[in-house]
Amino acid sequence: MGNRGMEDLIPLINKLQDAFSSIGQSCNLDLPQIAVVGGQSAGKSSVLENFVGRDFLPRGSGIVTRRPLILQLVNNKAEYAEFLHCKGRKFVDFDEVRQEIEAETDRITGSNKGISPIPINLRVYSPHVLNLTLIDLPGMTKVAVGDQPPDIEHQIRDMIMQFISRESCLILAVTPANTDLANSDALKVAKEVDPQGLRTIGVITKLDLMDEGTDARDILENKLLPLRRGYIGVVNRSQKDIDGRKDIRAALAAERKFFLSHPSYRHMAERMGTPHLQKALNQQLTNHIRDTLPGLRSKLQSQLLSLEKEVEEYKNFRPDDPTRKTKALLQMVQQFGVDFEKCIEGSGDQVDTAELSGGARINRIFHERFPFELVKIVFDEKELRREISHAIKNVHGVRTGLFTPDLAFEAMVKKQVIKLKEPCLKCIDLVIQELINTVRQCTNKLGSYPRLREETERIVTTYVRERENKTKDQVLLLIDIELSYINTNHEDFIGFANAQQRNIVNKKRAIPNQGEILVIRKGWLTLNISIMKGGSKEYWFILTAESLSWYKDEEEKEKKYMLPLDNLKLRDVEKGFMSTKHIFAIFNTEQRNVYKDLRQIELACDLQEDMDSWKASFLRAGVYPEKDQVESEEAAPADTFSMDPQLERQVETIRNLVDSYIGIVNKTIRDLMPKTIMHLMINGAKDFIHSELLAYLYSSGDQNSLMEESADQAQRRDEMLRMYHAIKEALSIIGDISTSTVSTPAPPPVNDTWIPETSPTPQRRPPTSAPPPSRPPVLSLPVLSAWFLLMPSHVSICLMFSHLVLSSLFCLVSSCLFLS
Repeated sequence: MGNRGMEDLIPLINKLQDAFSSIGQSCNLDLPQIAVVGGQSAGKSSVLENFVGRDFLPRGSGIVTRRPLILQLVNNKAEYAEFLHCKGRKFVDFDEVRQEIEAETDRITGSNKGISPIPINLRVYSPHVLNLTLIDLPGMTKVAVGDQPPDIEHQIRDMIMQFISRESCLILAVTPANTDLANSDALKVAKEVDPQGLRTIGVITKLDLMDEGTDARDILENKLLPLRRGYIGVVNRSQKDIDGRKDIRAALAAERKFFLSHPSYRHMAERMGTPHLQKALNQQLTNHIRDTLPGLRSKLQSQLLSLEKEVEEYKNFRPDDPTRKTKALLQMVQQFGVDFEKCIEGSGDQVDTAELSGGARINRIFHERFPFELVKIVFDEKELRREISHAIKNVHGVRTGLFTPDLAFEAMVKKQVIKLKEPCLKCIDLVIQELINTVRQCTNKLGSYPRLREETERIVTTYVRERENKTKDQVLLLIDIELSYINTNHEDFIGFANAQQRNIVNKKRAIPNQGEILVIRKGWLTLNISIMKGGSKEYWFILTAESLSWYKDEEEKEKKYMLPLDNLKLRDVEKGFMSTKHIFAIFNTEQRNVYKDLRQIELACDLQEDMDSWKASFLRAGVYPEKDQVESEEAAPADTFSMDPQLERQVETIRNLVDSYIGIVNKTIRDLMPKTIMHLMINGAKDFIHSELLAYLYSSGDQNSLMEESADQAQRRDEMLRMYHAIKEALSIIGDISTSTVSTPAPPPVNDTWIPETSPTPQRRPPTSAPPPSRPPVLSLPVLSAWFLLMPSHVSICLMFSHLVLSSLFCLVSSCLFLS
């Protein structure tokens, strides 16, 4: 056939199909196949059995083929069959093949004659076959029987269209000779998807069952009802032969005798019969693969490039090699340490743009969440003054003091400093949680070795928990140090003289730069207002040291409102029943309207982190959260509010002193907390991972068990390597074939307007008109040019000269026939 190189490609196409099917994904390669299409009882299954030379397909009345059967024929010395869903099992008895097809069909579709588009993959090895890949499809029917759904006709049609619509699929249109060919369902659907007729091959069955005195000579000679690729006649076994288990080889001999002895077919007997059909299909499939080689090559190359990086680490891979396990363990622990440090310290490569993680989240805890927690314990003014009054009176005892007592100041300061323990411990807990999340994130790359991942996560998490206790002890020690000595000589402490002159009630908010407005934060917030007053809406907010303004959008051209920050405070608001947003409110401490006639405005964020960040920004602007009032004014003792002028001045002085000193302590704690946590916990964890983790892993158990691959990873590696090598082999063979094979050009177009165009579903492609029959057929120049360009130069010249001579003779004979 001149296409010997192609003989290696057809089995390789089968190999690619199996490789892609086994990993459960499509390679998006339209691999060439031959789909067998026809009505019920048209003889499709008999044609396939004649190809194989064995009885192996289910038989019966009505619809028998209920799932597509992808039949791969491979020329081989031994004869056996294999199913893709029964890996490793060879079927030598073909009766068992039939039973397995029936069982696998019923497993998906049940026994109620239903159909399914999920294919069954069967590969048959035999010395009696040529390399072919065929798809046996359910026969087209009109009427539902038994438990079949009413739309069974459309279901079968859609399934057939799913296969034959591909440009790479050849269509074997099977029609019995004892029916009207003009009404062939197979030819009708073939013309819908292949109006040019380039992919359609006609097969006429049951020639021996035609009425006496009639024959199909004109059809087989492609004169009556012509097809571009013509027709091939076959004679299958009758039902009596099948029931009598007539040998297929004997049936093929009888078929050969039928064509040689029949007066209407003897002159074309060499072009009829199952062996010739098999060779013709092999040649057509070979040519079809040859035509699709450029597109197939480019798709395979792109697929190979996408696999190259993943396969690189699998090359020369030996799972049980102890050297490889040791090397892999060292590399993975080292990479885990690098990834952990990058997550904490930040890195320019593979930056996550979706959300904050690792060190960025810890930074937010240090500089937004922790300061906010400190300010949340800001003193309630009435409660604080009441406590100071009690302290002064208790220090004086029965005497009336003339001077402000130092002991009252120290007692109040220590009481407020103790309150710092809770937010400090909460800060440590938040950092611990982020560290553990970072460890889990970094161990995701160890997923190929579940035991190693589990041990690494356990060891590092245990270490972090151990450092947690030490860090908390150190922080509590810092608080105790602050309590041990009240340093009234601190340079930032206002002292008694300044405290007496200071008036906290009329104190103005400090502005960082006089004459210059400091913008603290910008961003989108939702302003929650009742539906009657306009409803909730998003605005662009700008927070400065003096005011909160909001605009229509970020262009900041259309200002909606500006709210001064004087006498404002924050309070949390519970979520609504259907709300997913996080809400906080701003209100005026003097019970004045904040916005229009509203006593408070509610601002909403999508994320909790955004709300915490906005609260921290309001703290920087001097807007503090509301302190919960546990005691009502009515429950307060009367003597708390009846102070003499001297006591009132002493309370005011101590209040100012406490405020000044607590500000110094807060500043110190805010500075030391991140340093303490970084030194004792985060840097300690990094050092532990780099220097001690490997030793802990070795001591935790057997190295072989640590480096045991997961079953999914081993399967994925094997499938990836199999696909990779199959694609490389395919590209190698394609490279040889493209320059060493000869392909026969497609036949000239014919007038196939006789095929009816009406169908249950709309045509997928408009048919193109065929040239008039009076015009002699010629081969198109582009086809010849593409053909000859692939030949060696001396071969091309000889072939072109031969083709010109043959074309001239062909045109002369055609003209003579037309004139006669």
